Amino acid sequence: MRKIIFGIVITLVLVFGVRYCDDQRDSREQREFHATMIQEQLKNVGKLVVTEANYSEVFSYADSKKFYFDMFSSDKKVLVIVDAKASISYDLSKVKTKIETENKTLIITYIPEPELAINPNIEYYDIEQDYLNQFNAADYKKIKERVEGSLYEKIEKSELRLNAQNRLISELQKIYILTNSMDWKLEYNNQIIGGEKDLNELKF
Repeated sequence: MRKIIFGIVITLVLVFGVRYCDDQRDSREQREFHATMIQEQLKNVGKLVVTEANYSEVFSYADSKKFYFDMFSSDKKVLVIVDAKASISYDLSKVKTKIETENKTLIITYIPEPELAINPNIEYYDIEQDYLNQFNAADYKKIKERVEGSLYEKIEKSELRLNAQNRLISELQKIYILTNSMDWKLEYNNQIIGGEKDLNELKF
C-alpha cells in the first residue's frame, strides 16, 4: 500500500514539475517574443521628427570707408530680403533603449538633443557701391551671420522648440501604447511612465 501511495506521489510530483517547467518556458518565450516585437516597433518609429516654420525679414546693410584723413568717404548699401525655413528635429534613430525581459520593462536610456537648422534664402536689391568700397565675400558673410543671428533670436522667442518637444512626446506615446498593450512597463530617467500625464511632465 505504501509503495502505491509513494508511486502516486512521485507521479504527481513529476506531472506538476513538468507542467511547471512548461509554464516557465512558455512565459520566458512569451517575454522574449514581446521583446523582439518591441525592438521591431522601435525601428519603425526611429524616424526624424521635424517641426518647421517660415520666417521673412527685410533690412538694410550699409558700410562706409574714410580716406585721406577722413576728408572723403566711400559708401555702399543694399536692401536685403530674407525668406528662411527653420526646423527643429529629433533623430529618433539615435534613441538608446534597454530591454529587461525578466521585469518586462523597456528602459529609454538616451534621447538625443534637438537639432536646429536654419536655411535662409537671401536676395539683394538696390545695391549701391562706390568704386573704392565695393561689396566682397566678407560683406556677404557678415550679412548672412546677421540674418542667422536675427532668426535665432526669433526662434528662441517662438514656440518652435515647444512644438518640436510635443512631437517628440507624441512619438514616445506610441512606444508607451505598445509596451502597455503587452503588459510591459516603460521607463525613462528612472521614472516609470504611467500615462500621458507622465509623458507631458518628462524633462528632456
